[in-house]
Amino acid sequence: MTDLTANSRLIDPFGRSVSYLRLSVTDRCDLRCQYCMSEKMTFLPRDQVLSLEELYRVAAVFEGLGVSKIRVTGGEPLIRKGVDGLLRDIGKLAGINQLAITTNGTQLASRALVLKQAGVTALNISLDTLDHDRFNQVTRVGSLTQVLKGIDAACEQGFERVRLNSVVMPDDNLDDCLDLMYFAISKGIDIAFIEEMPLQQKGSKRQHDYVMSERLRAYLSQHEELRSSNIDTGGPARYWQTSSGTRVGFISPMSHNFCGDCNRVRVTVEGKLLLCLGNDNAIDLRAMMRDGASDQQLREAVIQAMQLKPERHHFDIDNNIEVVRFMSETGG
Repeated sequence: MTDLTANSRLIDPFGRSVSYLRLSVTDRCDLRCQYCMSEKMTFLPRDQVLSLEELYRVAAVFEGLGVSKIRVTGGEPLIRKGVDGLLRDIGKLAGINQLAITTNGTQLASRALVLKQAGVTALNISLDTLDHDRFNQVTRVGSLTQVLKGIDAACEQGFERVRLNSVVMPDDNLDDCLDLMYFAISKGIDIAFIEEMPLQQKGSKRQHDYVMSERLRAYLSQHEELRSSNIDTGGPARYWQTSSGTRVGFISPMSHNFCGDCNRVRVTVEGKLLLCLGNDNAIDLRAMMRDGASDQQLREAVIQAMQLKPERHHFDIDNNIEVVRFMSETGG
């Protein structure tokens, strides 16, 4: 049996320390973004979804093992009933110094204050275009105006950090990237451009192509000076900084493998502990909890699971794609 002490930490076989948990609270969403889910999704039955109590228990187990940053994800986490109370409870865990949410922004106009009061410190807000028609094309449903109001509400609340996330799709929004960068600058917030990853379902007809971060950065630099930065926010983005202070990040899973210093694991809403976004190695925490496992047994299982964490992902657009789940099923 693994020796569990108050100083237990999560270390993988390659010596990397895991301090960051991405915790999905729902697979449902009020948008249908092309790169995240199909237009007609089949969602999980309620009994397969972790309860709020189970989600908190998972968070507490990881906090006890040295995790200091938790990002709550979905789907769209803010449509999960009771999530505000869950956030308050997670925020009270002594070891958690960063409590973040990734959201599509549709709920923020009415929820930003509640989130701040619940202890949320940072928001990542998905925004792939500032064009209303293109927004409808990419998300299939929804209102860009509603999302923009949500961004304004988030800015007004003074979170420690607000960042836009923009997935760069060569055939859909490449020519939006410059406007998105200037929009972030005008709001005094950060932005990260993300290479689209080949996560999809079996039989998907969606062609995978991507825009290399280096190419995009070179283009943006023609219009705005981007100074190299060593800022590390605990995630995979590599940052450059504008003269105004806005940080422009690039997340490059396809062109620049960032696995060498990976500090992250994910727990899906059905309780699967995923050790890597680009890999299907997982253990079933839901089954353990519902079979009566103690907190010590859960900690033991999580520590042992770190031995399954691979050295790197292997996304390969030239061969068959091995990872065939939607991002909404994984936890964004």
